[in-house]
Amino acid sequence: MSKKKSKILRGRVEKVLKPILPKEHEKAEITIEGADDLYREIRVENLLTDEDGEKARLKPGDELDIVLEAETDATTKKPD
Repeated sequence: MSKKKSKILRGRVEKVLKPILPKEHEKAEITIEGADDLYREIRVENLLTDEDGEKARLKPGDELDIVLEAETDATTKKPD
């Protein structure tokens, strides 16, 4: 098993968007602190699952940790 490199960003749920069509899923709009202006907001399915398989939803105003992970062999060393 190889090691992973990671970075944690802070985020906040700005709003929860109801689906337009009944078969679509609810979305959470999340603002990512420290991201470039044009890329600060993302929308993802509003569904979280814990290690026991229990499902939950995000609410507007919730603070989040957004974890970026990559296999070590998928990264390069940062030059000095």
